[in-house]
Parts: sequence; structure tokens; C-alpha cells
Amino acid sequence: MAQFSLENSQSPPQTAGVSPLLPEALRQGGPVGPRLVGGTTFAGKSAIDLAQIQILAQACLQGLDAARQVVFGWQRQGQSLEDIYLQGITPCARLLGDWWCADRLDFAMTTIASTHLQQLLYDFSAEFLQEGPQKRNGWSLLLMTEPGAQHSMGLFMLSEFFKRAGWTVTVGVPQDVAEFKRLFQSDWFDAVGISVSTDRYLDALANLLPQLKAGADNLGLRIFVGGPMALLEPECLNGIAAELVAEDAPATVKRITQRMPLSVPSTS
Repeated sequence: MAQFSLENSQSPPQTAGVSPLLPEALRQGGPVGPRLVGGTTFAGKSAIDLAQIQILAQACLQGLDAARQVVFGWQRQGQSLEDIYLQGITPCARLLGDWWCADRLDFAMTTIASTHLQQLLYDFSAEFLQEGPQKRNGWSLLLMTEPGAQHSMGLFMLSEFFKRAGWTVTVGVPQDVAEFKRLFQSDWFDAVGISVSTDRYLDALANLLPQLKAGADNLGLRIFVGGPMALLEPECLNGIAAELVAEDAPATVKRITQRMPLSVPSTS
């Protein structure tokens, strides 16, 4: 992903076709406060709706502080961070992608907004892990993107749910096949999850994963694949010798955990 300086990105980008999407406060460079997501009065928690998701997307265009204020507002409404991750941040990432595909945002704006969105996950990580902490279960997991992937937000979010469930998690974003192999072989892992976003490396993964699994120290290593391709074109992943996972993060954690042996093998 291209790198941008984001420290001074508090004003919304002025690009044709974008301004009409922004609330008046954003078009005028004003602060995004809790009033934009329903205020601080709250009677019974409800799901985060499309209008609120749009406000988060617009705030991400204004700047990181604006995006944080939207999340703070949701928390004051009684939303847990799990709710915010699944009902707010995840669909917001999709919405930014839709705006880009519809030419409402250019590549630079989409990248900046997406970077702000991902930064929210880092900012709230410690708090999220404390929402439902569990004891270490002894399992170790490697989560990787396909080689050369441009986006890793979904993978990082999944890693947070696995950590909260007691797993020890390593996250890798390999730039090429050689680094993919190095990360796979870098340690003892009980499971490896791979996020596939494109069809560029499907043949390479189909050939490589059986070899890597056969050469792994852990003979019981489990491998699963997910990501955008698993959701949009799962049939394209049928040639890969791995379990296909096309569910949200909590369901994925539950499924993989249930498929692990009851006793943790020794790595010595």
C-alpha cells in the first residue's frame, strides 16, 4: 500500500464528486462529534446502521481524530468494540471500496481513508483484548496475506479475535513467494491461515502449500484460507489443499478452535 503523510489530514479532500457525500460539518472542516451518530443520550442499544457507517467513512476522509470521535460516540451509545468492528469498521471498509469503484474517490483518498480505518484497530487493540480476555490456550497461529497483498486490515482484525480467544498469533504480510515460504517455516505453528484477495497466486499456493505442510515440523498442522476470494469466488480456491473459511471473525475463531486437538502437543 502506498504510504502517505497523514498527520495533517484533518480537512476533507476537495475532489469532484466527493463533497456532496460529506455532512455539512465535514465540508466546512468542522469537528465530527457524537451528535453525528445519535448524540450521547441512548435508550436501548441498536445495530449500527448504514447512515452511521457512511459517517465513519466520511470522518476517515477528514482525518484520524474525526474517525476516533465517531467510535467514541458509538461506545457512548453502548456499542462494544466487537460490535463496532463487525457492524461498523468492516462494512465501512467495503463502503470505501464501493466509493472507489464508483469513482467517487480516487486512489490516494481511498488509501488515506483506509489507513485511518486500520489505525483505529491499532488504537483500540488493548481495549478490545480486554473486553473478553481468556487464558492462553497454548495454540500458536500464523496469519498471512497472499504474496504482494495491498491490504491487511481484515487479517489484522481476525488476529485480534484469535488473540482474545487465547491464541498466540503471528501476522505476516509477505512481499513475494520467497518471503511467504520463509514466514511459513519461521517457527512451530499449530495452524496457518492465509487471506487471499486476488487470483494472482492461486496456482502458486496450490503447488506450494502441500510442500510446506509436508515439510513442517508439526505433522498435525492445520491450514485454512479465507479473505475476499473466499467470500466472492470460493470456487476459485477449491484447488488449494486447505480448509475454506468464509465466515466472520468470531465464527472463524470458533470453527478453527473447535477443530484443534484437545491436548496441546509439545514443541520440544
